[in-house]
Amino acid sequence: MAISAAIVLAAGEGVRMKSSTPKVLHTLAGKSFIARVLAAVQGLDAQRIVVVVRHGKEQVSQAVKAVAPQALLVEQDDIPGTGRAVQCAMKALEQQEGADWARKQTDPLIITAGDLPLLDTPTLSAMVQAQKDQSAVAMVLATKLDNPFGYGRIVRDDNGHFDRIVEQKDADEETQRIKEVNTSVYSFTPSVLASAVAHLDANNNQQEFYLTDALENAKQCGHVGVAVAADPLAVEGVNDRVQLSRLARLHNQRVCEQWMREGVNIWDPATTWIDDDVELAQDVTVLPGCFLQGHTVVGQGSEVGPYTTLIDATVGQNAHVERARIQETQIGDRANIGPWTYLRPGNVLAEDTKAGAFVEMKKAHIDHGTKVPHLIYVGDSHIGHNSNLGGGTITANYDGKFKHHTEIGSNVHIGAGNMIVAPVTIGDDVTTGAGAVVRHNVDNGSMVYSENTQHEVKGWKPRYEREGGQDSQN
Repeated sequence: MAISAAIVLAAGEGVRMKSSTPKVLHTLAGKSFIARVLAAVQGLDAQRIVVVVRHGKEQVSQAVKAVAPQALLVEQDDIPGTGRAVQCAMKALEQQEGADWARKQTDPLIITAGDLPLLDTPTLSAMVQAQKDQSAVAMVLATKLDNPFGYGRIVRDDNGHFDRIVEQKDADEETQRIKEVNTSVYSFTPSVLASAVAHLDANNNQQEFYLTDALENAKQCGHVGVAVAADPLAVEGVNDRVQLSRLARLHNQRVCEQWMREGVNIWDPATTWIDDDVELAQDVTVLPGCFLQGHTVVGQGSEVGPYTTLIDATVGQNAHVERARIQETQIGDRANIGPWTYLRPGNVLAEDTKAGAFVEMKKAHIDHGTKVPHLIYVGDSHIGHNSNLGGGTITANYDGKFKHHTEIGSNVHIGAGNMIVAPVTIGDDVTTGAGAVVRHNVDNGSMVYSENTQHEVKGWKPRYEREGGQDSQN
């Protein structure tokens, strides 16, 4: 659906969030509020997108450009209020497109707050369509809430038509009992909006320029309608962390239910959190306590959990990942990971590999069939196929200034408790003894051990026993 422009209001400080992070940069299901709102707007055929910023403008502007590089960023001045924000946006559009830009537009212009993290394109499209169907000069998107405290109320006339919006702080007791509320999403005929915001004043308790007053002015030009959002969650704003937690939980419940309907087995949705960009194949099993975040992909038949975090990870088919934290790592088919394994960014584990209990890896490439079973650190390394590392082995990759690479061949057996000091290359078909320290390159087919003489003192006693039973601490 074509619209002439979209104005996103992202200038507010969000005081009730009590955060150094601008409100629109808080996240839900892996994406910031502003990114989610812009995605909803981009789903429409908008000729122009304007984002009004002020508090945390550098951070917000950077976030906007990351997802909507074509957006026009406009800074609101010291004059407060949503009406003033729209005035600044309209002025910027006229400066860029020409003073008569609004008058020439035939498609509607939408305005939305930047703190509606579940706003979606269908909701916006329905509002715009309602404006066209009713031949309205403006449309207010509304919803009904059991507890409308804090929201502007939609006041209708005796015929049920839109009359005005009254903000919470300006509402009398009778008006506060109204449950139909403003969602801070609107659709205007551009020329009507330009005229309506030009005549705003700050004659209210907050001495702010209210955008809602522009609707009063728009009524002088024609019909102002009300569209009720089909999904209340899509237009629910976030003012504090309590609201954010509630909205995130309700959204996550929907996400889990959607995946279950598509063939994913989620044992406990209440303790399973899945971001929007996660992809799960049929017959994946997600056990309790899991967090699947970012662009994580899990292949068919794999089991994740319990108590596992996957961040931008790719898991192949029929793999098993238990009690692990895995970030930016590729895991092959039939791999077995965990428990208590930490895979930091940059790992690639091929098919039929294993990273066992209490294993940590970073930038490790593990080829087909290789086992890294338990109590092991592998960093900046490549290990060939069908090799096995003994428990307690460490690749010592850091010399205090630089990280160095370790190369271990195929069909290698590394004994327990080895220290492999990079940079070093160990060839194919090598065996190392328990406790070996490997500092130099090893040829194919060799055996490596470190001399370590065992000494035994018979009849040994601690010093305090040898000196008459006195406690050595006295």
